[in-house]
Amino acid sequence: MNHKVLIIKLGYSETLTPEITEEVSLGDVLRSTALLHLYRYDRVTWLTDSTAVPILFGIPNVEVLPYNLTNILRVREEEFDIVINLEKVPGICALADQVKAWQRYGFRFDAKTGRTEAYLQSAEALYIASNVERKKANSKHWLELLYEMVGAKWNGELYVLGSYASGQDKYDVGLNYRAGRKFQNKAWSNHYWSELEDILTLKYHQRACFQPQESGLYDYMEWVSSCNTLISNDSLGLHLAIAMNKNVVGLFGPTPCREMPPYKKGSWIQRDVIDNIVTEDVERCLLSRGLLQEESK
Repeated sequence: MNHKVLIIKLGYSETLTPEITEEVSLGDVLRSTALLHLYRYDRVTWLTDSTAVPILFGIPNVEVLPYNLTNILRVREEEFDIVINLEKVPGICALADQVKAWQRYGFRFDAKTGRTEAYLQSAEALYIASNVERKKANSKHWLELLYEMVGAKWNGELYVLGSYASGQDKYDVGLNYRAGRKFQNKAWSNHYWSELEDILTLKYHQRACFQPQESGLYDYMEWVSSCNTLISNDSLGLHLAIAMNKNVVGLFGPTPCREMPPYKKGSWIQRDVIDNIVTEDVERCLLSRGLLQEESK
């Protein structure tokens, strides 16, 4: 082990959007794991919300600490070589500033203004997150900006996922139809999902399965793992499928698919409003990828 590294990513704020909410963005936590490629020979401590622990649990050389008073007191007393704070919550920034470290990346607390600021390499990310027009004009994808925040260059690295149940595919296609409560405008309407299921099962004889309605994160990860191909809104399931090297078709409306990293097994369908995507768009995409076979004439 060469360095002690502390990563603070709870999911309370999204790295490239201004919102701070009580609902944890598990997708943002998962995307941030791409940084672990840079520190694979180091001893990493990751401070996160307890709901995100399953995403990180079991990653080699990573100690996962749930965000609570005991662990806050612990990291304040430890010494690290590198601290990376990816949260924009002012109080968490203040905590990160108190941790003893030689190098710091990400977001910091300005004691004079009481606001979140950024270390030099992260200034662009903070500017994009706080400026709608700049975000629209941004041509870099999410992982490029993430790597720049720690002074590195992205070279195709994708997400790192902890322990999950993996095995033989049970389903040809998984229909990941749900979206987080704070991003309901990312959700494709239910009638389209029902139409798509009929097309897949009746026309192409696919084993299709809807996302389970009520399940814990481990069970959800196991379900994604059981699908050969995942069709998904822009949500956690989309990123889980990438981390598991699944075939993916992503449906995008209000969020730009250009933020997605290049992924050879992924295809993205973008419309200004997500319900302007129709089932024929998805069918054509699956056919062009060789994931469905045309019926013999």
